[in-house]
Amino acid sequence: MISKDEQKVLAATTAIDTLIREGKIFSGMKIGLGTGSTALPAVKRLSERIADGTISDIQAVATSFQTENYCRDLGIRVCTLNDRSIGGELDLTIDGADEIDGENNLIKGGGAALLLEKIVAYNSRFYAIVADESKSVEHMGTKFPLPVEIVGAARLSVEKSLEKLGAACVLREGVRKCGPVITDNGNQILDITWKNPVSPKEMEDKIAGIVGVVEVGFFTKLRPVAFIAHGDGSVEERL
Repeated sequence: MISKDEQKVLAATTAIDTLIREGKIFSGMKIGLGTGSTALPAVKRLSERIADGTISDIQAVATSFQTENYCRDLGIRVCTLNDRSIGGELDLTIDGADEIDGENNLIKGGGAALLLEKIVAYNSRFYAIVADESKSVEHMGTKFPLPVEIVGAARLSVEKSLEKLGAACVLREGVRKCGPVITDNGNQILDITWKNPVSPKEMEDKIAGIVGVVEVGFFTKLRPVAFIAHGDGSVEERL
């Protein structure tokens, strides 16, 4: 059996190599790159395939300061969606997930980068997710908290609206920092859960419609291909 960290590397490596072999990653592409402990191994594997000459002329759009810094350290060209060479749309985005259900709906935002992750993902023609087996779940909403990025001035009113939807809310606090987590966009994060499973598709729209909500961590509107690594060393490709 392999560890969770080994599963993350296996899923990321398998995803990049498979997508290259299948012609979904090729030279000259515009690629969105996600944030977190599973996405970064995919960034590293992409840099290795650039270094060995398999692919070239890759333009990357990073979803966080963390990913941007990592790309620059690895020599991957970093752009923004607004750059003329990108033109507001991407060929592919590859990212991790905090939870993925049987329909490939996602919870994302454990690293507080959900806004840029969704902007990048929803402006991509193709979407790929890498995950270890612990992220695969039957139902959503009750275990891993759903992140909701909010404007700080609206915290209390947003909390009341979420409670009307049956959710319990906790303001995410910083680690080695006094006070709330502040996102790369200057906002705050509410982590919410329900006692019973909820419909991700329904709740994505309902929560996004609350005044003061910047973004919600349900990703349901662009079905990804998922590469899920298991403890036995196998990788499931779920379409």
